[in-house]
Formats: sequence, C-alpha cells, structure tokens
Amino acid sequence: MQQQDRRKTRRTDLASKLVIKRLDGNAGKEVTINIADVSKNGVGFDCSEPLQIGEVYEAYLTIWTKEVIHAFLQIVRIELKAGGYGYGAIFIGMPEMDSARIEVYQTVNDEV
Repeated sequence: MQQQDRRKTRRTDLASKLVIKRLDGNAGKEVTINIADVSKNGVGFDCSEPLQIGEVYEAYLTIWTKEVIHAFLQIVRIELKAGGYGYGAIFIGMPEMDSARIEVYQTVNDEV
C-alpha cells in the first residue's frame, strides 16, 4: 500500500550539508549531516548522531549558490537507517527571503 505524502510544499533534492548544534545552553558539538531534500518549509536529512524529536537545533545550510542560510530546525520525524538516522525537520522562524530562495531554485530547476 502506498503511503500518502503529507507534505504541504514540493521537496527538492539538494547536494549540501548542514552543521548543527543543540540549543540547550550547552556548547554541544557540531555535527555534519547530509541533506536528502529541502522545501521552503523544512528539510529531510541523514545523520549518524542521535537527535531528539521536538528539539530545536541551529543550522547553517549551504545552498546551491554557495550562500549560507542560517536557520533553526525542529525535529519532527526520526527513522532508523543503516549507519545512522533519517530525520525530518521544519524551519522555525525562517525569513521569507530565505524561503523564497528555495522556491526560486525549485522553479528554475523544474524549467531545465
């Protein structure tokens, strides 16, 4: 049986990485993760480190133009995978200008 996609916006694959740290007052460590897909509302990624569902993490997303978007991610989905975890996260308080960059890329990428 095919699972229904509950995403509100289209997802785009993006060859990039994020460096994240937990926002609990501790310095924490930065963790590199591999992005599976991104939309203007959130991001799917793989990581070898266990993260907590519901927690908010600071992120630096390097997009296709080599610009870095500073964002906050809230983990909403965790999936156990071989060699690590798959995560789904939503952007918290992302400026409209940054989410518009993602939409523009999706539009241009679809035209090509």
